[in-house]
Amino acid sequence: MKLVSIITVNYNQSYITEQLLASVAATNTYQNIEIIVVDNASKDNPVPAWTTQYPDITFIRSDVNLGFAGGNNLGVKAAKGDYLFFVNNDTEFTEGLVAGLVKIMDENPKVGMVSPKIRYFDQPTLLQYAGYTPMNYYFMRNSTIGQFEEDKGQYDNYTGPTGYIHGAAMMVRREAIEKGGLMAENFFLYYEEMDWNDHIRRAGYQIWVEPKTLIYHKESVSVGRVSGLKEYFMNRNRILFIRRNAPSALAIMIFYVYFIVLVTPRNIINYNHKGSEYKGFTALLLKAIWWNFTNAKNSTNLGYKLN
Repeated sequence: MKLVSIITVNYNQSYITEQLLASVAATNTYQNIEIIVVDNASKDNPVPAWTTQYPDITFIRSDVNLGFAGGNNLGVKAAKGDYLFFVNNDTEFTEGLVAGLVKIMDENPKVGMVSPKIRYFDQPTLLQYAGYTPMNYYFMRNSTIGQFEEDKGQYDNYTGPTGYIHGAAMMVRREAIEKGGLMAENFFLYYEEMDWNDHIRRAGYQIWVEPKTLIYHKESVSVGRVSGLKEYFMNRNRILFIRRNAPSALAIMIFYVYFIVLVTPRNIINYNHKGSEYKGFTALLLKAIWWNFTNAKNSTNLGYKLN
């Protein structure tokens, strides 16, 4: 039985993380697991209390906020598992989740990453994810399969390749990480898992979805549904993703023209029409664009190696 390392990152959401741990304890039937929780420099350090409360769990405290990728990379370096199951701390497990994903990995050695089906926690019959379509690198567009549909089992009979895994819940083969590298930490927040997905695929592995397994996601608990932080990193990293993964210089150039000429003016108009809660978003958009021009050299590296 392969060892599975369940890795999650906490940032100022101790109660949410404790709910995740409770759901693992209540529903997990796969016997060979370890759980690693990385605290990403939360204002109030929960690790001392957690170490007493959960003696069988490994806790790691970072004194600086390393972002989603950096926090998870700390977990990887401490993990002993053959398969590493990365889950957002704002998720909750269901019965058979780990065992179902392990089965895919055990039976399909070329699968490097697999995600379960995801439903919204606050609307538990509503799908968030049942796979992704492939990426159009010219316009940075793809679609989430099943999103906002009522889950009536319409995707449950499809198990196989998908465009991308979902960062809220992704099981990754250790061997694939060794060949494809760790997540690139210069993303900090958003798109890092899609970037990682492309690097794992280029290392020779397949990306699958297993909709017979299910996890619930409390979307945007950490940064809020309307967030300048989210808007900044979504725009910044959208450009960064294309720079690192587009198949040609022509594709990159077409994307630049599309983003500057069409996307940027459209977003600014939308910000101005959405009211006071979007105040300052135009400046954040321009800052995101400028970051990519001023960080050209250190933004196009191939990622981070495990060893």
